[in-house]
Amino acid sequence: MPGIFTNMADSDEEYIQDLSNDEVEAHQVTRGAGPGTRASGKSVRRGQQGWEVTRTWENVVEGADGTISSTVEGLLEAGKRKRLLKDTTPVQRGIIRHLILIIDLSSAMSEKDLLPTRYLLTLRYAQDFITEFFEQNPISQLGIIGMRDGLAVRISDISGNPNDHIGPLQALRTQEPKGHASLQNALDMARAALFHAPSHGTREVLLIFGSLLSSDPGDIFSTITALVASAITTTVVGLAAQVAICRTLVARTNPGVPADEAYGVALNEQHFRDLVMHVTTPPITSRTSQPQTNQRGQGEAAEEGDNESSKSSLLMMGFPSRIVEPARSLCACHSRPTRGGYLCSRCGSKVCALPSACPACGLTLILSTHLARSYHHLFPLRNWRDLAWKHVAASLSASAQPPAVHTAPSTRRSLLASPASPPSRRCRRASSGPRMRLARP
Repeated sequence: MPGIFTNMADSDEEYIQDLSNDEVEAHQVTRGAGPGTRASGKSVRRGQQGWEVTRTWENVVEGADGTISSTVEGLLEAGKRKRLLKDTTPVQRGIIRHLILIIDLSSAMSEKDLLPTRYLLTLRYAQDFITEFFEQNPISQLGIIGMRDGLAVRISDISGNPNDHIGPLQALRTQEPKGHASLQNALDMARAALFHAPSHGTREVLLIFGSLLSSDPGDIFSTITALVASAITTTVVGLAAQVAICRTLVARTNPGVPADEAYGVALNEQHFRDLVMHVTTPPITSRTSQPQTNQRGQGEAAEEGDNESSKSSLLMMGFPSRIVEPARSLCACHSRPTRGGYLCSRCGSKVCALPSACPACGLTLILSTHLARSYHHLFPLRNWRDLAWKHVAASLSASAQPPAVHTAPSTRRSLLASPASPPSRRCRRASSGPRMRLARP
């Protein structure tokens, strides 16, 4: 028996000799008996993993002149081509949106294929998404739901203030992802949160899903049917691979939209960000009411559809002005004493910030700038055209020439006096003389 142990020890030494220096250090440290030695071994081993380091300098390609200007120019040209492919056709969009952001907080989000981890990168992009969402849709509302331990956790309620969502997301950085994701529980909670959303706005769900399975307590297909009945559309951003139930979800809740447009899988960090930021653009609305041509005439059904659409085309809103009171008073939204705020145009209740809905009468309170920022989605700007330098030089030379002013022929004296006349005479002529008329060229 002692000889056997000796041979095993010899084989271990031979195995260590074949390892690299990093693996030898990790192997020797982990053989320590004390807890402090094991902890230090873990830190040394974690700090020396080569696959955890992103060597971005190896992805840069030098040009023939030894610089990276060609790579930078290629990235700029790719961005320009992407902007040129953007469709600027004016279409009807839902500018008043009610969106629920569902984030996967399960143990699958601890993977490091997206650096630093899926969990931390998702939280960072979620904060950027919230900021950009309210920049593009200032009169919309948003709520956040998390999935962990087979349950759905409400992170923030539906609100139009981005600070109400960014704060809870930053608090999640101190927690660790754990458990399994429950897609059914999260969708049921999202449907309940959007149940009281008004019919003139959209009902949307954005799901960031990093798992390959869903731990559901019941039939998830009945939940999908309930989402379709509630007119809730879903968009899924996958972090691992396409899941069959997610593809079924987007196919049934987005009629007429290809599944590839509503369900994307992130290839890298930049692609992940592009998929999330794509949801900031309001979706195209379609008429949900189909004319019943089998029971009545085609013209009568079309007229009824137009009447139904015209009934929901007007929405009452209030545009209050900010006031500053000499004494503090309670606001109707948070019941906190404040000196400044906005008074509701209908009932006179005070709210802290805009846009918001009046807690007393429910009137939508916004500013004119909020409405203007939402309105630009309906009539987007046309794409820029590439011009040759000769056309640019010709336009600049034409604009540098002063425009000619044509005056109408008249026998009256001019309003302006000659420079040789005394000041008093100029003033007298200016007060008593007739006005000069300019003819349009």
